[in-house]
This record gives sequence, structure tokens and C-alpha cells, in this order.
Amino acid sequence: MKDESQILNIEDGRLLLKLARSTLMEKFGRRLAPAEAERLQSALTAPLFQMRRGTFVTLTLAGELRGCIGSLFPSDPLTEGIRRNAVHAAFQDPRFRPLKKEELDRVSIEVSILTDPQPVPYSTDQDLLKKLRPHLDGVIIRQGYASATFLPQVWAQLPNAEDFLGHLCLKAGLPREAWKRSKLDVATYQVQRFAEDIE
Repeated sequence: MKDESQILNIEDGRLLLKLARSTLMEKFGRRLAPAEAERLQSALTAPLFQMRRGTFVTLTLAGELRGCIGSLFPSDPLTEGIRRNAVHAAFQDPRFRPLKKEELDRVSIEVSILTDPQPVPYSTDQDLLKKLRPHLDGVIIRQGYASATFLPQVWAQLPNAEDFLGHLCLKAGLPREAWKRSKLDVATYQVQRFAEDIE
């Protein structure tokens, strides 16, 4: 079966990382060299980058999260989603103060390209646990107006599925045990991720 999450090669990922970084550079009045900017813009005109997918941009500084914003559903071409979410992760993540100019060269950028979320039918809390695939699945939960998601990368910090769901409920503003006590709308997705390694 074809892995729907593997749509880009390493060079494609590097281009999207460069796009995210150059977008943030522009916000601080810095630009790529003209020839480099032209090469980047030319490469990003390939049809692949006009594909519509959900995207997330994650910023880390000294190994700590510094911002993470994304879109779960494919409303924009890849290039537009990466540019928008890079800016939002840097300046509009409510958990963090806006990124400062002097942090830009020290921050590491990661981009995640999402598959379309698929609903997870389940009967009991234990059935839900069995259907989640740690380290592979990103998870979305919804109950009424409350919703939240964790990217698959979060399994590295929360490898136990019960802890993962408990923290996800808290992120959504629900009680930690909400996933056990009531039926939530649950969906999963997979990601292809590319990260800078500048730290």
C-alpha cells in the first residue's frame, strides 16, 4: 500500500525549510541574496508545491519548543501554508512571546506536511487506545467547541497512549480523563517532517 504521507523528497523538504526561514528573515528586514532568492522562487513553482495539504511549522530554541502553529486541513497550496504558519508560529502562538530578531539565527525550524485526517470509529476507551499508533499518528480530538491536536512528534515526550490522550484533553480545555468518561470525536493523520539541524 502506498504511504500517503511520503509525498516529498529530501530536497523538496529543504526548499520548504528555506522558504520558512526566508519568510521569517523578511519579517526582520533581512533577505536572501538575489540569486539565491531567485533560485528558491523558481524551484517552488513546481506543481508539487501547489498541492494542497495541511501544514505545521514548529520552532525550537536550544531544544525547547518556541512556537508551533499549523492548519490541519488542506486549504492552501504547500508554499502558502508554510509561509503563513512560519509567521504565526514565530509571532502568534499564544503560549510564547513573539520571536525576537536576535533569536532568529539560533532558532531551528521544522515543517510537517499532513495527510488528510481520517475519523477513528471506536466503542470504548480501551478500543480507542488499541487503534492509536504511537509515533505514527497525529491525533485530533473534539467535543463540542473544544478541540486540540498533537503531531506525531509529541509521542516522543508522551509515549504512553493514556498520558498522550490525557494531555491532549487538557490542551483542548477538557478534563484529563474526558477521553475515558465520554465519547470524543477522534481523527488521526500522518506527517512527513523535515527539520533544520542548526543547534
